[in-house]
Amino acid sequence: MTAPITVIIPTLNSARTLGPTLASLFDGVAAGLVHQVIFADGGSTDGTAHIAEETGIEFHRSAMGRGIQMASAARTAATPWLMFLHSDTVLGEDWTTAVRAHVETRSGAAYFKLRFDAGGPAGRLVAAWANLRARIFGLPYGDQGLLLPASLYTKTGGFPEIPLMEDVALARKLRGQIAPLDATATTSAVKYREQGWLKRGARNLTTLALYFLGTAPEKLAQRYTRR
Repeated sequence: MTAPITVIIPTLNSARTLGPTLASLFDGVAAGLVHQVIFADGGSTDGTAHIAEETGIEFHRSAMGRGIQMASAARTAATPWLMFLHSDTVLGEDWTTAVRAHVETRSGAAYFKLRFDAGGPAGRLVAAWANLRARIFGLPYGDQGLLLPASLYTKTGGFPEIPLMEDVALARKLRGQIAPLDATATTSAVKYREQGWLKRGARNLTTLALYFLGTAPEKLAQRYTRR
């Protein structure tokens, strides 16, 4: 039986962080869950393409923008399930059990419980808020990964090809069809440490609020970049 999942990782000069991410996926390959891994690349100029070549990972290049990159790569996948995972996110040791159970018994989408790789109490607080937001409102962060049937991805229109908020846009279309997995995804806290936990968290909330109020993703991306 062919492994059911294609893992799509959006990359942009991601060579420095990809090692642990790929290592955490090995268990899925060994367990017969992961059939294919694709780097959805937005124009890397570092060693990302070399990592793909050395590991046998498909390197799919498109225009820059995480939503654009993931949507483009998803169109090339041929498996019944898709899993989207950021290039600085590491799946917990228990992830294959939870994913197998979901794939074999469910027909909706799922996401992982978020952790940060650093940050102490502040990191735990931000992760707790993210997990609560995901559970109550069905709005997981892209850092939490996304697992869903390819048929459901196609039915909802998939990731919109926008420069920001692509994860929220798709999650809103999956409302009522998305649930947490009993497994963790640990993501990098670098941006929070550099910008400050409170400042970064407030910035994310403000961006989300503006998006819900109708601000165009292109304008949000410009605002996000300036800051």
